[in-house]
Amino acid sequence: MLELEHGFRVVDIYARLTPDHGSGTPRRRTMTPDRLEREMHQAGITKSVVFPPARPESSYVAPNNGVARRSVDRPFVAFARINGTQRPGGTPTGRLHNAVTRRKEHHTTPEDVEKYAYDDRFHGFVLDPTVDDYPDEDILSTLEDVGLPLLVRGGTDAPPDVLAETLLGRSFPVVVAHFGGHPLDRALMHGMIDLLEEYDDCYLETSFVRYRDPLERALLEHPDRVVFGSGAPACHPDVAVMEILTLDVSEDKLWRCFSKNACRVIDALAPEAQIRG
Repeated sequence: MLELEHGFRVVDIYARLTPDHGSGTPRRRTMTPDRLEREMHQAGITKSVVFPPARPESSYVAPNNGVARRSVDRPFVAFARINGTQRPGGTPTGRLHNAVTRRKEHHTTPEDVEKYAYDDRFHGFVLDPTVDDYPDEDILSTLEDVGLPLLVRGGTDAPPDVLAETLLGRSFPVVVAHFGGHPLDRALMHGMIDLLEEYDDCYLETSFVRYRDPLERALLEHPDRVVFGSGAPACHPDVAVMEILTLDVSEDKLWRCFSKNACRVIDALAPEAQIRG
């Protein structure tokens, strides 16, 4: 097992778990919970944050509950996916959309956020702005009240300046997936690293980054703000772990990335993940 080879016990904060084959994802592209658990174990990953895939114009109540059920008695930590009604307000189109759009039946409500937050099956929230849009002020206020971390997909359609405008600076941790540069936009990744100086409760997640220079820069400049994510099942967890292990940084910084930082952000990861192999 990789755990025995590299000496780290790893926690993973970015793994998609499709709760069933009727959720719009073709069967050939799904991964069963048992197989995902086996692959994580083989990679030396002791716990994984899991969440359902993004689905436009659909309620997430059933997918979230499905992921929570499939996390029972497995080393999975379920996050509830949420959606919103808002778009960035920096353009006339965005301002018009926000002015006329109202919450529909499939949208997450403040009451939904409270239910997830106080349900011990869920330990945070996840948002893909390219599919889910952004939460309105009522949702953001409730997220601040409950204080659980929000994992948000960053990239060319949700760049650092937009995330700063819409989500950062609130009183809950925000973990920006893919270093804010998906797919493979190095300039956006470095822009997101720059924002770490301004936002104390912002963290960067490593899946699908692929470039050594932003990963090494972030770990050297902000070692407490980088958390490991595999991107499974789209990326095999073995590959994701090895990409981090080959970085030219100290063992202490690798340990922070693999486990310590995630334990600080997500309470449910802490008991087992802080142990070094």
